[in-house]
Amino acid sequence: MKEKIEIPLSKNKLFLGIGGSLLFVFLGIWLFLNADNFQEHSFRLLRNPMVVKGFGIIGILFFGATGIFGFKKLFDKKVGLTIDSNGITDNSNASSVGLIEWNDITEIVTQQVMSTKFLLINVKNPEKYIEKAKSRMKAKLMRSNMKMYGTPLSITSNTLKYDFEKLEKLIQTEFERSKNVE
Repeated sequence: MKEKIEIPLSKNKLFLGIGGSLLFVFLGIWLFLNADNFQEHSFRLLRNPMVVKGFGIIGILFFGATGIFGFKKLFDKKVGLTIDSNGITDNSNASSVGLIEWNDITEIVTQQVMSTKFLLINVKNPEKYIEKAKSRMKAKLMRSNMKMYGTPLSITSNTLKYDFEKLEKLIQTEFERSKNVE
């Protein structure tokens, strides 16, 4: 690879994500405060106020965390994703650990959950990257990814100023190029 490719974070996508998170936090608060009003609901599970309050709390915690992450990313001066001769330096999501070296990568696979596409970065030694996590929460997220997808590393364009299909093609091309250099 001759040049460094830098893809910035998208402030617009971050604002949309924060707005969505806030909506769901408010919905969680509303569910928690109005849990007793669901007793006539046709869906039996929602008749139990404790279940409705539980959904509300889970929504508040999860979407509160995603909103805080998005807010922090708004002020992040680092580039979202860098691709160079060393590998892929990821700073795009909550489980990013920085540099993923080309010689550690065994395969890059595209996965889709509902409407969100992401790249799974399979590596020779996943523990090496989990150990790079700067917090226990990040390591937990990475272990969860490991259980679900077989790798702790994933990249999406949700916070990047870049289209997913172009990102997928770019990373696959650079991965193939790096294999030919070795």
